[in-house]
Amino acid sequence: IVIGVLATLVSVALGTLAAFAIGRYRYRGRATTNLLIFLPMATPEIVMGASLLTLFVRIPSLPMGSVTIFIAHVMFCLSFVIVTVKARLSSLDPRLEQAAMDLYADERTTFWRITFPQVLPGIVAASLLAFSLSFDDFIITNFNSGSTVTFPMFVWGAAQRGTPPQINVVGSLMFFIALAVVIVGQVINSRRSKTP
Repeated sequence: IVIGVLATLVSVALGTLAAFAIGRYRYRGRATTNLLIFLPMATPEIVMGASLLTLFVRIPSLPMGSVTIFIAHVMFCLSFVIVTVKARLSSLDPRLEQAAMDLYADERTTFWRITFPQVLPGIVAASLLAFSLSFDDFIITNFNSGSTVTFPMFVWGAAQRGTPPQINVVGSLMFFIALAVVIVGQVINSRRSKTP
């Protein structure tokens, strides 16, 4: 859970900045950047895990363990975050920002009062997606874990001897947390639609 939360925070921060750069600015190599973003999503996990293992082995000062798992998770979650936030950015109406600036709002105020609240659902969706991908990953983690055991690796090892009760507890907990997030989101949306 700790690795999943940390990987989510870092990948969402970097991915949101990258999505704004790609979605809002024109620069040389933009098409190549878009291609490189989709590459980790299209690459089989076993290939990505093996290639990251090759990279980490060539760095002798970096021991295999929690740090390599964290770096690997950030690397493959980053693409999903960029694509999710960029999709939200592309659906925004630029006239709202122009109207705010016409009403004498500076760029910082326009960003925090107009742009960020509209992009926030995409950032939240990217966060949930990144955490679920990181928490659930087995193949890439198995390549880069060293002696560290994450929950999916514990489940894989325990399933060979029988299912321990911890697996059912964590599975139920994750299900009810996801259900609570969906219910809270629906309640907030229904309240917003009822307010005049």
